[in-house]
Amino acid sequence: MKDRSAMRLARLQQALAGGGTLPLGEAAQMCGVSEMTIRRDVAASDGAMILLGGRLVMANHYAPVYDLDQQQDSHTLAKRRLCERAAGFIEDGDTLFIDCGTTLLPLAGLLAERRQLTVVTYALNVANAMSLVPGVRLVLLGGLYHTTSHSFGSDDMSAAIKRLGINRAFISAAGVHAERGVSCFHFHEVAPKQAAIACAEQRLLVVDESKIGQVHPAYFAQLDDFDVVITDGDMTLPQADGGPRIVAA
Repeated sequence: MKDRSAMRLARLQQALAGGGTLPLGEAAQMCGVSEMTIRRDVAASDGAMILLGGRLVMANHYAPVYDLDQQQDSHTLAKRRLCERAAGFIEDGDTLFIDCGTTLLPLAGLLAERRQLTVVTYALNVANAMSLVPGVRLVLLGGLYHTTSHSFGSDDMSAAIKRLGINRAFISAAGVHAERGVSCFHFHEVAPKQAAIACAEQRLLVVDESKIGQVHPAYFAQLDDFDVVITDGDMTLPQADGGPRIVAA
């Protein structure tokens, strides 16, 4: 049910990406559900969307919509350092889940010495990069293509991920907040991120310092859901039992 709600929110967010409003009735018809279901979805979206006079609008108190092309050259050296630390966790024969965005792209150039790797991703840019790495077996999860994040989304993607034996899930995020948790811009990313976190043997969050303290529309995890956080930012946390290990880049 949560996966379906996330996909509906993703469709609505895409419809509102250019601005403007969407009547509640049209939103319900677009998603094939009742207006009450849309109201419940919006109530669970943590403020990303709001209803004003029977119309859906994107809340304006969050940061602008993420554009992958604009992020390509952002914090390039930092992302390289983060991926160098991340690569140290990878072993021959691993099946890796690699998240969308640009943070994890440098991993592709660091896998040539590994043997018998399988890479699972729903991001087209990540798949293109990994397809050039000799010996890597690539699994690209498909569905509806989202241009702004160069990634795919589908209702059955979570089930597909959970059928795979994933050793390590490398997860990126747009926001990491000690109290508000880990978040991203796009609702269609929530289901695959959560599925990978749920089934991977080791969960690694990889974020540069610009993401620390940020909150974005699509919440998908708490910090305690990760085994390792790799960052160049200040992530000093109380080291309670079960908390993530912080690795400085």
